[in-house]
Amino acid sequence: MRGAGEFDVSAYCGAWWVGVWEKRQRTGGCVMLVVHHLNDSRSQRILWLLEELGVPYEIKPYQRDSQTRLAPPELKQVHPLGKSPVITDGGKTIIESGAIIDYVIRRYGKGRMQPAPETAAYDEYVQWMHYAEGSAMLPLMLNLYAGRLGDAAAPLMPRVEGEIANHLAYIDGALKGRQFLVGDTLSGADIQMSFVGEVAGAFGKRAQYPNLDAWTKRLHERPAYKKAIEKGGAYNLAN
Repeated sequence: MRGAGEFDVSAYCGAWWVGVWEKRQRTGGCVMLVVHHLNDSRSQRILWLLEELGVPYEIKPYQRDSQTRLAPPELKQVHPLGKSPVITDGGKTIIESGAIIDYVIRRYGKGRMQPAPETAAYDEYVQWMHYAEGSAMLPLMLNLYAGRLGDAAAPLMPRVEGEIANHLAYIDGALKGRQFLVGDTLSGADIQMSFVGEVAGAFGKRAQYPNLDAWTKRLHERPAYKKAIEKGGAYNLAN
């Protein structure tokens, strides 16, 4: 029997979490992982993932500089790069969206949100996980930075626009006749790729790709997505 005020991890988290709790108690750890959450950033999708899985977590919020839009220097106390997303879980500090999504799903997913590793679907899943930041986001980020250069960026813009169209058309084609990127349920690939759809929407470039546009809007209607925004604060890319 538990004493007054003693935390009942079984009631709060479910029986599966009892083992995690007990192990961390023995090693001096805490039951919840911490998301170091920067407003209007890729860390929003980490909150969403954790809400989809029902994993308890703590948010430590950070605010961008209102003028430069850069992360505050306090994030460098968590990791030398001072970037978000970053999570701390026990004694681990993990950066990079794809790596964090992979870690959370492997450690806490209990078989959910990724295909079985021995299947062909898993190979497709891994491809999307790497493609999001390795290829698709590059021209969108170039568009952001080039836009700040004004006329000086004019020679570069045709190439940037062409690459954006190339990638968005590819994603749009992959989503034709499908609700999700891999299989018939939400996976980590959808969460990882969601930022691409959101940034494309912020630049006014998504509407002409109906499959991509509809997929992004469906993701935004998920209860866990909405819950993550309630907890994480205003998110200007939820368009």
